[in-house]
Amino acid sequence: MSLVLARIDQRLIHGIVVTQWAGAVKAKRLMVVDDEISKDEVQKSAMRMSKPAGTGMSIIDTQKAITNFNNGKYDSHNVFLIVKEPSTLLKLMDGGVSIPKVNIGIMFDGPDKKTVKRMVSVNENEVADLKAIQDRGVPVTFHYVPNDTEEPLEKYIK
Repeated sequence: MSLVLARIDQRLIHGIVVTQWAGAVKAKRLMVVDDEISKDEVQKSAMRMSKPAGTGMSIIDTQKAITNFNNGKYDSHNVFLIVKEPSTLLKLMDGGVSIPKVNIGIMFDGPDKKTVKRMVSVNENEVADLKAIQDRGVPVTFHYVPNDTEEPLEKYIK
C-alpha cells in the first residue's frame, strides 16, 4: 500500500496523531520526515515512547525517506507521513515519492505569518508550497481530527 496520507503538523507525533489519525488511516508505520529532528536523539526517543503497539515508526531525514520509498522499503506498509513544513513534501515529491493527499493539521504562528484558520498560520513561502503541491494534482485539505469535516485549501488560502 505504501503512503496513505501526509500530514503537516508542527507538533509531529502527539496524542491526536497517535490516538485518532493512526487508526483512521489504518497506519502500520508512522513516519516523521524532518532533517533536524532526525538527528536529535532526545526528541526521537520521546516520540517513540508514544508509538502505538503493533505500529512501526521511522524518524528520518528527507533524503533517506526518498531512498527508502524509491527502493520499495514501505511497499507492504500503510505509511502515515508527518512533516513540519510543506516544503518537505515538495522535496519528497521532487525525489519521486508519490503522495496521495495532504492534510493540514497544526502550523504554529510566528514572524511574517498570517493566521488563516484556528491553529494554522502560514507565511508567503508556505502558501506558495501548499499551492504548488495542489498544482501537482495532490489534494490539500484542512482536517484537524478525523471526525471533523475536511475543508479544501481554497476555503482559507486563495
